[in-house]
Amino acid sequence: MNIEVAKRLQQTEEYYFSKKLREIDEMNKAGAQVINLGIGSPDLPPHPEVIQVLTEQAAQTNTHGYQNYKGSPVLRQAMADWYSRYYGVILNPTTEILPLIGSKEGIVHICMTYLQEGDQVLIPNPGYPAYTSAVKISGATVIPYDLTQDNNWLVNFEAMEKLNLSKVKMMWINYPHMPTGARANRQFFEAAVAFGKKYNILICHDNPYSFILNDHPESIMSVEGAKEVAIELNSLSKSSNMAGWRIGMLVASEDRINEILRFKSNMDSGMFLPLQLAAAKALNLDSSWYTQLNGEYSKRREKVFHIMDLLGCKYDPDQVGLFVWAQVPEQYADGYALSDKALYNAHVFITPGGIFGTAGNNYIRISLCAKTEVLDAALDRIALMVK
Repeated sequence: MNIEVAKRLQQTEEYYFSKKLREIDEMNKAGAQVINLGIGSPDLPPHPEVIQVLTEQAAQTNTHGYQNYKGSPVLRQAMADWYSRYYGVILNPTTEILPLIGSKEGIVHICMTYLQEGDQVLIPNPGYPAYTSAVKISGATVIPYDLTQDNNWLVNFEAMEKLNLSKVKMMWINYPHMPTGARANRQFFEAAVAFGKKYNILICHDNPYSFILNDHPESIMSVEGAKEVAIELNSLSKSSNMAGWRIGMLVASEDRINEILRFKSNMDSGMFLPLQLAAAKALNLDSSWYTQLNGEYSKRREKVFHIMDLLGCKYDPDQVGLFVWAQVPEQYADGYALSDKALYNAHVFITPGGIFGTAGNNYIRISLCAKTEVLDAALDRIALMVK
C-alpha cells in the first residue's frame, strides 16, 4: 500500500536535531557517553514559587476542564504587566495578547493564518529553521535574506529595498538573534517598522532571548505604530526555565489577534489552567530572578569561550542569548567538519552553523544549557583532541 505524504510535507525534512539525537543515542548505547552541547533546553528549574503554584492549583478539583481559547485573564494580565515593566510597552490584556502553547506553535499559527501559495516570505540566513519549515507547510515561498558578520548580523534594509518585494507578504526577524547572539536597538526596530509600512509587509519578530545575558530587553512593540504592521512572539522557555511547560505569547493588534485565533481555535482547546497560573507567577517575579539566572549563564559562557579558544574559533565576546556563536578556523572545510571531529574524536556534540542556513556554514554554536562541571568535562575532552 503506497500512501504518500501531503505535498506540503514533501519539501519539509525531519528536524536536524531529531536525526542527530538518534545518532548520539546509538553512540551512547555503545558506551560513548557523548556530552551534548547542542540544544538550548534550559537545565535549570523554574523558581520554586512557580512550581508551588502549579502543584497547589493541580490539586484543586475545579482546574482540570477545558479553558478559554484566549487564555486565562490572570495570565493575560501578567503578560501585559511584564511587557509594561520590562519593555515599556502598554498592551490591552483582553484584546492584544494571545497566550500560546509555546511560541514555536505561534510561528506556524501566523504562517497558516496569513500565507498561501503565491505569497513570498523573507527569512533570515542564518536563522531559526522553524521559520522556513512553517512557511513551506503553508504553501508560500521562502525568500532567504543574508545576514553578515560585517553588519553585526543585522538586516540591511537598504539592500532589501533593491529586491522585488511585490509578492512579499511577511518578513521574519529575531533579535537577540539566534544563532548569532546579535542584539538590535530601538533604531533598528524603527527601521523594521518603517520597512513593513512602506512595502505593506507583515513584520514578525520572534523575541524569546531578550532576558538572557542582556541588560536591555527590547520589543519591536515599543516603536510608535508597530501594532499596525508587526506581530511579536515571546516565551517563558528561556527566561523562566520553563521550556517543557510550553508557554509563550503572541502580541499584536486586536484585529491580528482575532485573525490568528480563527486558526488557533481549530488546533487546540486552551492550556491547562494550573500551568497558566504558574506562568503568571513566573512573570510577576522581580528582576532579581533574571540577575541570578544570568549570573549562572555568565559563568558558563566563560567556559564556552575557553572551549572556542581551544578550537581556534573566533567569536564576539559581547553576544547575548543562550548560545555562543563562533567562526571556525580555516583548516576546517566548514562547521560540519569541526562538529563531526568533536563528536567522533572527543564525544562532544557541537552544533554546526550550517543548519541555520548557508550563511552559517563556517560557524559553530555551543549551548549554555550545561552545568559548569559538564562544560569542564567537555573542555578536558577538547583539550585532548587538539593536542
